[in-house]
Amino acid sequence: MKPHAIHKLYDQRLAQSTKPFRARGASVVRCIHCMVVERLCICEERQTLTTNAGFLLVMYDDEVLKPSNTGRLIADTVEDTYAYIWSRKTPNEEMVALVNDPIWQPFVVFPAQYASEDRVVSQPVIKAGKRPLFIMIDGTWQEAKKIFRKSPWLDEVPVLSIKVDTQSRYQMREANGEGQLATAEVAAQVLALAGDIKASQCLDAWFDVFREYYLTGKKQRNLPDPAALDKYRELRTL
Repeated sequence: MKPHAIHKLYDQRLAQSTKPFRARGASVVRCIHCMVVERLCICEERQTLTTNAGFLLVMYDDEVLKPSNTGRLIADTVEDTYAYIWSRKTPNEEMVALVNDPIWQPFVVFPAQYASEDRVVSQPVIKAGKRPLFIMIDGTWQEAKKIFRKSPWLDEVPVLSIKVDTQSRYQMREANGEGQLATAEVAAQVLALAGDIKASQCLDAWFDVFREYYLTGKKQRNLPDPAALDKYRELRTL
């Protein structure tokens, strides 16, 4: 299995730790790639797709180490996914260069009420010769707001605001924001807006697979419901 940006960032962040990271459920033996209980590993089911859109995940410090993080599902699905740890004082130079690369047209995906009205768009209109780069801020709700407010390199980037009209299916940790979706759920909606329909459907279905297998291990059930995996397998073969 070829490692992607989140796998590499996980290894990098783990190597920097001066003490073991003890997330809830840390005693569980997990696959280090899919973060599901080892006996339920879903890595063999993963399919990465070539899309027109790319993603940049800006992650708050230890977010990449949390097994319940869904940002890795984007990297599982979308080939051009990049990930970096956020720093207020010294933003990663590669990350900033990526945002400024002329092949990309960046959008930061965030609720409209936190940006000035002139920055907000509801549809990613792409200029000729460019590809959309969707910047996802990945962390708790309080962390995400901090990153958005304190990242000057994002100030000129249009804000793509997604209208949330469904309840989140995320059940792995409590969301702090009203109407808040998991990172992967939002990314699936963004892909649909960008016209990458198959990738949108596959990411949405892959999210369900991860959630089902993660919760099966967390609740110590013997076998997961097969419906989520069956749907994902059907979609990826279309």
